[in-house]
Amino acid sequence: MDDSVAIFAVVSLACLGVLAALGVLGRVVFNNPRGDFESGAMLVMGRAYVRALHRLRVRGADRIPERTGEPNETTGAEGVGPLIIVANHTAGVDPVLIQSAVPFYVRWMMAADMGIPLLDWFWRWWGVIFVDRENPGSAGLRQAIRHLRDGGVIGIFPEGGLERPPRQVMPFQEGIGVLIKRTGARVLPVTIDGTPQYDPAWASLWRASESTIHFREIIDYANSDIPADQIAEDLRRRFLNWTGWPANDSPPPWQVEADAPGYGRSASPESEKLRRLHSRGLPLGARGGSSSPATGSNLA
Repeated sequence: MDDSVAIFAVVSLACLGVLAALGVLGRVVFNNPRGDFESGAMLVMGRAYVRALHRLRVRGADRIPERTGEPNETTGAEGVGPLIIVANHTAGVDPVLIQSAVPFYVRWMMAADMGIPLLDWFWRWWGVIFVDRENPGSAGLRQAIRHLRDGGVIGIFPEGGLERPPRQVMPFQEGIGVLIKRTGARVLPVTIDGTPQYDPAWASLWRASESTIHFREIIDYANSDIPADQIAEDLRRRFLNWTGWPANDSPPPWQVEADAPGYGRSASPESEKLRRLHSRGLPLGARGGSSSPATGSNLA
């Protein structure tokens, strides 16, 4: 009888321990911006991934706004937005690093032609906003404006392409200023360094690194005298000061291709297409490696 009681006690304690562990795990998983199990599990795994593979260091964490409301699948950023995260673009892993460090849901903007078809289900589930390079007033940009006006957070890489070679600051596309002024969104700048430098951009997801993301002071352009068409240059000057990196004023690869003569007497159809897009002021990502375009200036 004594042995039976002892075994029962041990089993009971073990069950209580398992239940307690599941309760803690459930609380951690469900305590996410969107409030659902899938998002929580993805964030838990993502945070473990960036710490283990990329040894992520986060600086300026005290500048990250905190959510003040309950989880919400619509914006996942109660009390935070409208907010635009503006970061330099170093690798395909950049959005993962930033999302793992913030307590709110970030919807990233991506060029429609850069999405990997195999991951279409993930893009839709996470709410990635695809932008049509050929139509700067597309539904994607209208969706971004609507999300910001609803109090959400958007992530943008205004360089429009990857920094190649690394540790330089490329030109910022002017369209970012229009988006900021039109929505009244504040700007949370983030500088990224130390990510894996591999092509294509997504190869950085499975390469080890010692990455650092540095959150800077939030900027409120809505209440400033800086006009929309000068915000991009103001942001770029700040990034140059923060990083100490040189400015690279060379045209991005897509523009070089657009301006290059074609084979024979005329430019190639692709080059002509790029030339037309550039003439309309639509910024494009770096050929073969960009995961996000900056916003165009013709916003709906």
